[in-house]
Amino acid sequence: MNVCGYDQELEASSPIRVAVRADLVEASKSPEAAAAAKAMCAFYRDHRPADSGRQLAQYVSLALNLGDPPDFVSKFKEADLPPDASYVLGFVPLLKRYAAAAKLHAIWLRHQSQYNALITQYREPVARMITSTDTYLRMPLAGYVGRSYTVYLEPMAAPGEVNSRNYQADYFYMVVSPANNNIHIEDLRHTYLHFVLEPLIAKRATALALLKPILTSVQKAPMAAEYKTDTGLLVVESLIRAIEARTPSDPKLPEKERIAMVNRDEAEGFVLTGYFYDQLKAFEKGSTGIKDAFPDWLHDIDVDKVRKQASEMKFASQATPDVMQAGKQKAESKIEQAERALASGNPDGAVQLAQEALAENQDPGRCYFVLARAASLSGNMDGAKENFEKAAAAAKDPRVVAWSHIYLGRILDLQDEREAAVEQYKAALSTSDISPDTRSVAERGLQSPYEPPEASKVPKSQLR
Repeated sequence: MNVCGYDQELEASSPIRVAVRADLVEASKSPEAAAAAKAMCAFYRDHRPADSGRQLAQYVSLALNLGDPPDFVSKFKEADLPPDASYVLGFVPLLKRYAAAAKLHAIWLRHQSQYNALITQYREPVARMITSTDTYLRMPLAGYVGRSYTVYLEPMAAPGEVNSRNYQADYFYMVVSPANNNIHIEDLRHTYLHFVLEPLIAKRATALALLKPILTSVQKAPMAAEYKTDTGLLVVESLIRAIEARTPSDPKLPEKERIAMVNRDEAEGFVLTGYFYDQLKAFEKGSTGIKDAFPDWLHDIDVDKVRKQASEMKFASQATPDVMQAGKQKAESKIEQAERALASGNPDGAVQLAQEALAENQDPGRCYFVLARAASLSGNMDGAKENFEKAAAAAKDPRVVAWSHIYLGRILDLQDEREAAVEQYKAALSTSDISPDTRSVAERGLQSPYEPPEASKVPKSQLR
C-alpha cells in the first residue's frame, strides 16, 4: 500500500515507516521491481472502495487471512473469506511478484529489530490490561483453551489506526499503529472483552430468543444495523459498555460521569447497558465469576420494562465508531453489512440489507450479487439467475462481473443448457479480473459441466 500511494498521515508516522518506505523506493528502481509495482498498483487503484475509510481495512483483512511469505497462501477457501478480503484477493499474485522482485524479505530483516523493539515497549501494558480484566471478571485462564487473541503492531499504517477482526469466533486480532507512544489500550481492552464475553452467549439461544422483542424498540437508534437484528450482539456490546463504565481508565471518575457514559451508550441504542451496570455493582462485592453470574443476569432481564424505557428514549443522532469494525473509520455501508451477513451465515439478514442498499442506490451490482447468492443458498434458482444477470450488467467491480457470469454458467450447466453455460464462462474470462482463482474456475467450466458437491446438490425440480 505504501508503494502504491498510501501516504495517510505520513508526516506524523513512526520513523520505521519512513525508513522502510525509503528502502522500498530504492528497491523499486530495478526494471523487474518497477514492472511488478506498476501491475500491483494498478490493481490497488482499481479496487478503491467507495468509502475511503475502508481502504486500509480491506488489506488488513486480506493479510490476516494469508499464510506466510513468500507464498501468501490463503488460509481459507474463497467462499469462507470475509467479503472485504475476497474483494482484493487478486492482489496476492501481484504482491508475490513484487515481493520477489524487490527482495522484500531482505528489507523486512533489515527492520525486524525495530519491530521487536515495539513489541518489547508495549508488551507490559497489554499484559497488564489482560490481567486486570481477567481479575475483574474472575475469569480463569482455562476458559480460553483453543482460542487466541493476537495484537499486531504495524507502524506502516497511519499513526492511530486500529483495526479489529474476529474470525470463526475463536480468533481475535487487533492491528494497531501506535501514535505518540499511545497504543490505544482502551480499544484493545474493548476487543479483548469481546474475546472473553462472546462465548458466554454461544449456548443461550433460548434466552436470547426471549429478548427479541427488545429489537423492535431500537430500530431508530444510530448504532450499526447488526445490533438491531441480533440480540446476542446487542447483549454483549451492552455488557461491555457497562464494564467500561464501571472500570474507566480513570478509577477516580465520579459516579455521575460514569452514569453519563451509560446514558450515552443507551442513547446510541445499547439499551441494556444500565441493566448490566447495576448487576456489576453487586457482582463486584461477591466472589462469583462472570461465567457463572451471566446466565442469571440474562434470565432476569425484564423485557417489557426495557422495551418501555427504550420506546420513551430520545436516541442520539449518531453513534461513536465501532471498535470491532475498525478505528477511525466511517460506519459500514448497508451493502457492506449485507455482504458480511451473507458471509456469516445470515442470508435473510443479507437480503434485507441488500434490498435497503439497493433502494438507496448503493452499488447496485454488489446488491444484486448478494441477492443472487442468497437466493442460490435458499434453492431459488430463478431468483438467483435473475439477480446474477442484473449483477453482471450493473456491477463496476470486474470481480463481481466475472463471478456473476461464473455462477450463471453453473446454473445453466445444472439446467442442462451447456452451450449457454459455455458462453457465460467465456464472458467471465473476458472481464478485466485477472485473479488466478477466477480464471481457473472459469476455464474449468469451459472444460466440463459444473457438478456441485454432493451435500449441496439442488433437486432438479428446483432448477426448472
